[in-house]
Amino acid sequence: MTGLFDTDTPEVDTAEVGTSEIDTPESTETIDEAGQDGGTAEVTSPGSADPLDELRSTLATAPGEWYVVHSYAGYENKVKANLETRIQTLDVEDYIFQVEVPTEEVTEIKNGQRKQVQRKVLPGYILVRMDLNNASWSAVRNTPGVTGFVGATSQPSPLTLDEVLKFLAPRVAQPKAPVGAGKQAGGVGGAKSTIEVDFEVGESVTVMDGPFATLPATINEVNADAQKLKVLVSIFGRETPVELSFSQVAKI
Repeated sequence: MTGLFDTDTPEVDTAEVGTSEIDTPESTETIDEAGQDGGTAEVTSPGSADPLDELRSTLATAPGEWYVVHSYAGYENKVKANLETRIQTLDVEDYIFQVEVPTEEVTEIKNGQRKQVQRKVLPGYILVRMDLNNASWSAVRNTPGVTGFVGATSQPSPLTLDEVLKFLAPRVAQPKAPVGAGKQAGGVGGAKSTIEVDFEVGESVTVMDGPFATLPATINEVNADAQKLKVLVSIFGRETPVELSFSQVAKI
């Protein structure tokens, strides 16, 4: 399977992770009605400038370059917090400027109730904007929970502006109609329609929407009731599980 970028993945060094700083995996974050700052880009009011253009302009003028860092899936936010603490204690604020865990807002249906949640776009990865030198490299690489950079071990490869924009751009999934709520001849009170699932585990598909659009993927799990798939996408040289709706993929 072709990866997102042609980079070498460093070997994972698990010896650095301290149990006192990394406890339990993080669950998907639920957004309350008041809203939380769970995203990475500001949402502007109706009628204002395109937030995507504003984000592109901000990224283009910001100092440093963006690098991808491996972490353990489920511990991304803890690693982010650990790194932000180390940036201050090691006095490298002049070299490391920003740490992000890319997320997207999606609608989940559980027990018949819809909930807006923040889902990680890149499980097992965090993005760091920094000037690469010995001090910044060491501060990031030796953070508990970090298993390495994407790219050469001593000279990581920075992301392009378009690549960064793809992961940090605001993405809000559109709510889907409840399963079984298709058109019925009898209108209200009609029997639920039967869902015909045309996807199989192990089948190859192409991602059509979202940050991984155009990439090939392999189906790992099919959830007919929720009309969702769990697929494996090759990201930065290793397979990463991603949850997608039926409408976000196409058969090859």
